[in-house]
Amino acid sequence: MTLALTGATRLFVIVGDPIAQVKAPGGLTREFAALGHDGIVVPVHVAPADLAAFLIVADRLRNLDGIIATVPHKFACFQHCTSATARSSFLRAANLLRRRADGGWHGDMLDGIGFVDAVRAQGFTLHGKRALLAGAGGAGSAIALALIEAGVTELAIHDDDAARRDGLIGRLAGLGKGCVVVGSADPSGFDFIANATPAGMKAGDASPFDLDRLSPRMFVGCVITSPAVPPLIERARAIGCATSTGSDMYQAIQAPMLAFLLHADRERLRHEAVREP
Repeated sequence: MTLALTGATRLFVIVGDPIAQVKAPGGLTREFAALGHDGIVVPVHVAPADLAAFLIVADRLRNLDGIIATVPHKFACFQHCTSATARSSFLRAANLLRRRADGGWHGDMLDGIGFVDAVRAQGFTLHGKRALLAGAGGAGSAIALALIEAGVTELAIHDDDAARRDGLIGRLAGLGKGCVVVGSADPSGFDFIANATPAGMKAGDASPFDLDRLSPRMFVGCVITSPAVPPLIERARAIGCATSTGSDMYQAIQAPMLAFLLHADRERLRHEAVREP
């Protein structure tokens, strides 16, 4: 990939804590170049205590067209949006923000779509299955909604933060689709197991599931991108489970991310054309 950066290059950032694990900077920048779009994605490491100050600065950067939010900033970034899609508003989380013509931000939440599409790409059918999900944070909330919309008959949600877990269960139950209940670390009896927590990113992390209770008939998915094969997936593969990784999820989400973010460029050009004498 050859980049010809100039003063006209449009800027996108991906913000998180930690940030070294993300795949978007290289992947999306290459896609921008392939599409003839003069843009670059830059990783920005921002601690939660500093996010509000960072977003105030971001508001004032005239060549910043988009923000990608990763752990743990998806709920806070939604709060900074001027507008959002129905999906993002339901979840109260956003992993993508694009600049509006008025300078504000429009948000969406695509983690669930990417995760479910990655699972389907492996040939697994979610409709009619019993699913156990660990994690009710930003990614977990989006995946939970996508699983319900994909037609799972039962979704059990396991999270150490009981208030966050129960709040998500209540909102999902209000949709009247499938059965949404409190889950545990025991995967016994489930067809589909998903980890939407950071557990497994660092050596020695405790698993969110009792790995001794996995069975070969289960499909096991995980959102972690680094390591490429996290401990949960390694163990699942060792006993014969079909799996989907965080890297698979990123590949599935890249196209809809591009479509969302590049709308910002079309809107900017249209807005500037209107102001021309």
